[in-house]
Amino acid sequence: MAITAEKALLNNQSILQNFALVEEINEQSAEIISGGYEVFTIRNTTGSMVICNLDGSDITMQPGEEFTYSTYSRGIIEFDADSRDDNVPYKSCDLEDGQIYEFRDNTSTPNNPYDIDLYRVS
Repeated sequence: MAITAEKALLNNQSILQNFALVEEINEQSAEIISGGYEVFTIRNTTGSMVICNLDGSDITMQPGEEFTYSTYSRGIIEFDADSRDDNVPYKSCDLEDGQIYEFRDNTSTPNNPYDIDLYRVS
């Protein structure tokens, strides 16, 4: 049984398409694996304790505390934007991979000296 040139070309084309499919699947897998991993640093530069929730985990940051957080989740932080115990207005932010954030006193609200906010440093 002879293989015609046309049949050989179709066979080669099929093999090349299979290689391309495997390469595409490998690229998608690598993107999924590496793309979901985020790292960021958070500092508390206020004089008060900050209560926050980062990707579903409750965290209490003492004044001057800093930590680096790694997650496969989205990096969503919710925090108490008022340092008084009886006043709990929560804010939410989506943290960006590789960035440094600081909790600071919010000086743009002079009528509320207890107001804090989260600022991106880098």
